[in-house]
Amino acid sequence: MFTGLVESTASVLSLEEKGQSARLLLHSPTLAPQVALGDSIAINGCCLTVAAIDIPAATLAFDLLAQTLRVTSLGDLAPGSLVNLERAMQIGDRFGGHFVQGHVDATVTVLDWSRHGQDHQLTVSLPPEHRGLVIPKGSVCLDGISLTAAEVTPDSITCWIIPHTIEMTHLKSMSPGRRLNIEFDMLGKYVQNLLAARS
Repeated sequence: MFTGLVESTASVLSLEEKGQSARLLLHSPTLAPQVALGDSIAINGCCLTVAAIDIPAATLAFDLLAQTLRVTSLGDLAPGSLVNLERAMQIGDRFGGHFVQGHVDATVTVLDWSRHGQDHQLTVSLPPEHRGLVIPKGSVCLDGISLTAAEVTPDSITCWIIPHTIEMTHLKSMSPGRRLNIEFDMLGKYVQNLLAARS
């Protein structure tokens, strides 16, 4: 489980194809000394397992399954890309975001990334099959960032981003047209499935 509160960013060193899967290598001076093999880390909102650590080089490696490459935007990463990192929750920590599993539901496209005073507006597409899973003032996780949906239309979600969030995440390199991973609120997904089962 995660909270959607990004701990740090890391830069991509490589994304090496291995048949239908791939190995992702990140440079992470912040987290490399603090994690162990087998730890779960959300990379742009996708829960991955630490497969290798090189503390002197400050690198972390992750194996990506074909399913992961198909469902998420991680296959778009290139050397130099910034990614968001969050370690799994610890019992007893403050819980400032919302319940995030690191299980990506879909990818969405950035429709608008524009500055308004000190804040930014982030508008992304909303896939038709996922309408109803996000409500105004509800929570949504975009590339591992817990955000509040300020406005929801049948086709889009708009979130307002404060300077602190930009500073702490990869949003500093955001641009329209980019694909983001989206995870909808877990409680909303359970309600939707229960209602579908009843009908």
